[in-house]
Amino acid sequence: MSKDAGKETVIALPGFEHVRRSWDRASACWMVKVLPGEYYITEARESISTVLGSCVAACVRDTELGIGGMNHFMLPEDTSSGRSPWMRPASGMATRYGLFAMQQLIQDLLDLGARKDRLEFKLFGGGRILPSMTDVGAANVAFVREFMARHQFRIAAEDLGDCCPRRIVFYPATGRVLVKRLRNFAGQAIGNRELAYLEGLAHARDDVLRRAFD
Repeated sequence: MSKDAGKETVIALPGFEHVRRSWDRASACWMVKVLPGEYYITEARESISTVLGSCVAACVRDTELGIGGMNHFMLPEDTSSGRSPWMRPASGMATRYGLFAMQQLIQDLLDLGARKDRLEFKLFGGGRILPSMTDVGAANVAFVREFMARHQFRIAAEDLGDCCPRRIVFYPATGRVLVKRLRNFAGQAIGNRELAYLEGLAHARDDVLRRAFD
């Protein structure tokens, strides 16, 4: 029997053609891995996975159509006092990355025919995995909860906060989410990755401000 026997062909939606998949034997479907700063949506029977430390992921689906997606975001770290420079019109809102991640995921689903009143939200992550870091996870959790309340979206399930990293696998067709809390030694590697990501966000912020005020 061919090693590809039983594997369904999945055609990526426009804009996601570059995404790599791997075959997950346990669930007998293709799996897409989402990294920090990315999101993915699908109409097919496939799963989406990610590993979270301080970051937050929203798993969103239309409960009737079975289409859905996941994002993975971290807010820019802001150690300034008073009004953040990110709030200035020239550089966007302080919640630029989280706001974009939530709005883009939701809008793409609506463009596929989803309806706001049928959207189901499940939220994960926001752990404090490195005590030496500013508690970015708490800021991410506060942001996503405020976003949900402001837009009157209901949270169907959540696993937020605490001090452990998590691996999650989301099945948009059914809404099932598998959550595995990882051991502490994994937190160091995930924390180092997130520190590098935060530095990248900081450089992007500095570049925006430099162009705005030069």
